[in-house]
Amino acid sequence: GPGGGAPLENANPLIYRRSGERPVTAREEDDELPDSIDDREIFDISAFLNPAHLIRSINDPEHPLTLEELNVVEQVRVKVNDAESTVAVEFTPTIPHCSMATLIGLSIKVKLIRSLPERFKLDVHITPGTHASEHAVNKQLADKERVAAALENSHLLEVVNQCLSARS
Repeated sequence: GPGGGAPLENANPLIYRRSGERPVTAREEDDELPDSIDDREIFDISAFLNPAHLIRSINDPEHPLTLEELNVVEQVRVKVNDAESTVAVEFTPTIPHCSMATLIGLSIKVKLIRSLPERFKLDVHITPGTHASEHAVNKQLADKERVAAALENSHLLEVVNQCLSARS
């Protein structure tokens, strides 16, 4: 894992069951009808990518588990306003002092940037009251220049890409 052999911060996390795949409705399959993007779709991002690349399947940087399995991301914490082109995702670090919070937020943000039409304004932030450095992490994630600079760091980008890669 990161830090080359450092002990895990949360060695025995709670693991949650994945929600089932969302059934596709006849309306969604009808190409003539405009699709609005809903909360579940952002959670899945199945409209834009194949189902193996969903936000819920983002890998945790420390554990061989997904963010959904750790309850870091939950569908109820994804808010989409298609008309206003906004997407807000709240994520909950597994522990209040999780040093990976910025990396997890960055992974979610990158996944959305890569997956959604450019018109969407993205807000990725920590669920209020769940992390000691919540304000600082949220400020970093909201700063376009800092996010862009982070993604120019080849080591950091490699770690983000590992979080986003589908597990075989």
